[in-house]
Amino acid sequence: MSIQLGVVMDPLHSLNTKKDSTLAMLAEAQSRGYRLFYIQNQHLFMRDATPCAQAQVLTLDLEKLHNGSADWFQVGLAETIELETLDVMLMRKDPPFDMRYIYSTYILEQAEQAGVLVVNKPQSLRDANEKFFAVEFPQCLAPMLIASDAGQLNAFISAHKDVIVKPLDGMGGKSIFRIGPNDANRNVILETLTEQGQTPIMAQRYIPEIVDGDKRILLIDGEPIPYALARKPMAGETRANLAQGGSGEGVALSERDRWICEQVGPKLRSMGLVFVGLDVIGDYLTEINVTSPTCIKELDKLYDLNISAVLFDSIEKKRQ
Repeated sequence: MSIQLGVVMDPLHSLNTKKDSTLAMLAEAQSRGYRLFYIQNQHLFMRDATPCAQAQVLTLDLEKLHNGSADWFQVGLAETIELETLDVMLMRKDPPFDMRYIYSTYILEQAEQAGVLVVNKPQSLRDANEKFFAVEFPQCLAPMLIASDAGQLNAFISAHKDVIVKPLDGMGGKSIFRIGPNDANRNVILETLTEQGQTPIMAQRYIPEIVDGDKRILLIDGEPIPYALARKPMAGETRANLAQGGSGEGVALSERDRWICEQVGPKLRSMGLVFVGLDVIGDYLTEINVTSPTCIKELDKLYDLNISAVLFDSIEKKRQ
């Protein structure tokens, strides 16, 4: 009997077929004979005590997907399914991590309690804020501060001279600023990001090794893929995110990278965070991405890998 796989994800027509990691996962799942159910976040619901979804059976045309053709997928008619009829669910909805996302994790948690393997674990998606979660591993961090108070933030900037500040709920490089003690926009940046001192933000000492790349390291059940994608900022830019014009270069994991993974991996495994992306700049862990980590396709292409196969091997082992 084939595995019934539900995937909560962004709209199919919005995906970049050359880079989207969820599509790499779906292609591998289909090649294994899985039956795919496409679910959008807003189509999850509870009926009495039963978690349900409006879902569509999804079929990929792998040749057209590979060639970049527009008609690379077919979906069936929307139907109501009870989530407990699925074997596995992937939560691959991109942030923002807002209340709508949290409500979805509550529904997925009900599916999990009914016996569905949900990747990543819904409770851990709520618990592991992608910026804040890194504080669990202080031995891996550069100096940092999470605060909403302007006095504390200004003192940190004055002490470290060159600082990155960013919201705790952002993604893709949005609203990330590099500021120093003499920056004329310093106060307005802090006022805006903290919403006049009401919302905590993260401040990190600037790590000059960003010029060599912000490395995305993928871990599956706590074990790292041996290569990372070093995302380098374009000229005149601090942010290395690919969404902000950064370029990607493959690199083998360094000894320090592997040490960081050894520090973080067991905690990820214990929390049911099966597929995770670490961000590492120089010698320092900066973020732990648990919602919808990317870079599968880039690393697969650079190193002739099949990272999705490693993921589904792990998933199938967990189902035994």
